[in-house]
Amino acid sequence: MLAESRGLSMEAEQLYRALLDGRPIMPGAELAELERFGLIRAGASGVEVCPPRAALSAFAAQHEAAAIRAREAAEVLGAAYSLRTGRDADFVEVLRSRDEVIATFEAMQTQAGADIVALDPGSYMSPKAEVSTVQPGSMARGIAYRVVYDSSVLQHDDGFAQVQSSIALGEQARVFPGLPLKLVIADSNRALIAVPNSDAGDVLALLIHPSMLLSALIELFESFWRMAVPVRAGGQDDAEAAREPTVATRRLLALLSGGLTDEAIARELGISERTVLRRISRLQELLGARTRFQLGAQASRQGWL
Repeated sequence: MLAESRGLSMEAEQLYRALLDGRPIMPGAELAELERFGLIRAGASGVEVCPPRAALSAFAAQHEAAAIRAREAAEVLGAAYSLRTGRDADFVEVLRSRDEVIATFEAMQTQAGADIVALDPGSYMSPKAEVSTVQPGSMARGIAYRVVYDSSVLQHDDGFAQVQSSIALGEQARVFPGLPLKLVIADSNRALIAVPNSDAGDVLALLIHPSMLLSALIELFESFWRMAVPVRAGGQDDAEAAREPTVATRRLLALLSGGLTDEAIARELGISERTVLRRISRLQELLGARTRFQLGAQASRQGWL
């Protein structure tokens, strides 16, 4: 199951392509891997190659199920927040002013001893993205930052610039669509949750101390981190990613997931095989996919297929 959660290995993908081309193969672990993924089956005349669409859909469905569970957890946690907005609890502090929220956020960073992780759907307090003034100093003393940004952040110039600026400092950044809440966790012992709606009255954020709720928030972050797509420095690639998927990209991915060879795809699109390879490599870079199988899974998860 661990191997399946990472996607098809490069060796197994190469074996699948060899089978498509009718080249002779030797039994091995890669053959068993293809069988586990449902990409081959035993036939009357030997090994038969199966279309990859169903396998890709099943793999993507696993990740979609994880996303649904994470969002359901966020709803449950949201109900817990509502219960606490009128009174304090031992593990929850209610923050009611903007200055208090900012001061707490900065203190979490300056006092952190190991790492800061966050889910960032964009700023609730300002229409413009904001770079923390404390982050550079914290990173300079060795604090690791991991942040999952909502994909909508990269679609605006200011949000795109913020992410690139943070990456330049050494932040590890990933992107995922539809993040359910704004969350910051420091050293796995304190979490800050922004409250975006008016139902909570004057409550702007909640500071969570060690508790089952904090543990659930940590798991929530890690779930989205595993599902998110890496964002790299070098703005052009990410600017292109923000504009995707184009009609041409959707068509290429549909043909690729249908099991067509590069030659057949090139013929269908009226381009050269070299151009097909170049476009596939570019999409793998944009989506952080090491293999074509992973590319299909990532594209499906992002709603590109």
